[in-house]
Amino acid sequence: MSETADPGLTSGGLGVLSDNARKLYLDILHTHGRLLPENREATDAKYLQELLDIGLLVPDTDDPNVLVAVDPQQLSSGLIASWQRKALDLLSRAEALPIDLKDLTEAFHTPKQTGGSIEYVRGKVLINQRLGQLTNSCTEEFLAAQPGGPRPPEALASSRDRDLALLQRGATFRTIYHPSTRYHPATRDYVLAITDGGGEVRTLDEPYTRLIVVDRRTAIIPVADDLNVAAFIHDRAIISYLVSDIFERNWNRALEFDGARAVPQEVISRLRQTIIDLLLKGTSHRVIARSLGISERTLARHIADMREDYKVDSLFQLGYVLARTPQHGHPESRPDGLDQVTD
Repeated sequence: MSETADPGLTSGGLGVLSDNARKLYLDILHTHGRLLPENREATDAKYLQELLDIGLLVPDTDDPNVLVAVDPQQLSSGLIASWQRKALDLLSRAEALPIDLKDLTEAFHTPKQTGGSIEYVRGKVLINQRLGQLTNSCTEEFLAAQPGGPRPPEALASSRDRDLALLQRGATFRTIYHPSTRYHPATRDYVLAITDGGGEVRTLDEPYTRLIVVDRRTAIIPVADDLNVAAFIHDRAIISYLVSDIFERNWNRALEFDGARAVPQEVISRLRQTIIDLLLKGTSHRVIARSLGISERTLARHIADMREDYKVDSLFQLGYVLARTPQHGHPESRPDGLDQVTD
């Protein structure tokens, strides 16, 4: 076998032997499996080298100038074992590489200067690519505050494996969602998997800012309302402020969400109070549902239960009673509430 760094590597690739090299090997077998020095000049050097590289020809121990044929079965067994060991080594190296290069990556993305840098990234595709790279290299902490309604099921499915891998690397994971996500089956499944993996999820029913922080080294915030421009912040002082004065304050006011189907009564009460406020302003059902991130069917169920709570027959009567109720107060919702409603 040749003394190359990759045993079995020929000009055609690992284990690839040309037809002419195969014919040459068979010809050598017909001459008692030996290629004498005087016959080497009549042999095409290119195909001879293929046989040497893959290891089907080796120098004779008694006379190194003579090449002898090797049993292909024994050769393949040896190469298979060698390649399998190398494949395992490469897989181990691939898993360790992001951590090994983490300090260099930080140096590349965080220029040495007074204060950190702020990068503006335009386009959702590029934003998601950058965010994916940061998440895949996260080893300490991932924080996210994501206002609005439920994310699409396909987006949740693609995020689940990535986020679970983050937890398996030993990083902590905390995320804040809108309460409407509690009524979304795909979100419940995602949250259940994340919390089972050691992550934490909560919901907050008041306005809050979209924010993602990775390892407290990079923070991502939107620049435009349409989310087509994002600022990637590398300044430690700004990141510390965003975490302590924005994320942690919101986190402490949010309610725990473990993916369970039952919705806490406090969440239902707060959501209904928001519905009442919007109804009294004359907001349409479609706009209310969109702003709360729930379906119109779920909204209709909330309104129907409130009509029953206030013992009125119509939406007009409900609005009249609500308008005359001090501070928009309303009776306690029934224990069964909307814990079984799904979008």
